[in-house]
Amino acid sequence: MSKFTTYTRDTAPAASQPVLDEVSKAFGFVPNLQANMAESPELLAGYTALWDLVAKSSLTPDEQQVVYLTANFEHNCHYCMAGHTTLAKMIKMDPALIAALRAGGALPDAKLEALHRFTTIVVRERGFVPEAEVDSFLAAGYTRRNVLEVVLGVATKVMSNYTNHLVGTQLDKFMAGNEWTRPTHS
Repeated sequence: MSKFTTYTRDTAPAASQPVLDEVSKAFGFVPNLQANMAESPELLAGYTALWDLVAKSSLTPDEQQVVYLTANFEHNCHYCMAGHTTLAKMIKMDPALIAALRAGGALPDAKLEALHRFTTIVVRERGFVPEAEVDSFLAAGYTRRNVLEVVLGVATKVMSNYTNHLVGTQLDKFMAGNEWTRPTHS
């Protein structure tokens, strides 16, 4: 694997430094993901913008984590599974939901399971979701807006998951205890 640099705020390209300042303000430090993304100021800015847009979406914080963890699982991203497990715990998401998402299993909440299933299909089928699946998602209480917000969440995770795969992002200390390896049954 080619060696990529994990930048600090001061060693990053000048165009990445203001975004790293924002990230540091939000998280209290610069996570390794963004430190690696800093190689491309455009990628870093794009990812940060999408992250902020998902946070402003009509999806609840738990629903946002369902989309993120589902995409991370499907993309087999060890870094983002550990990171979003930590974030899900920080928002006090039901531990049974977190465990099911990490295992690739069905969720114990019917509405969130509909979101999980729909997100899985979006990722696996690359957006070519059968109309019956869209209808089922809508029947579970979601909206057409939510359909497109799932696309936004998946797009956000494509950027981070693929970056992590390409550069070999190392886990951050805050993720300790939430390391993840894809279960063999999935």
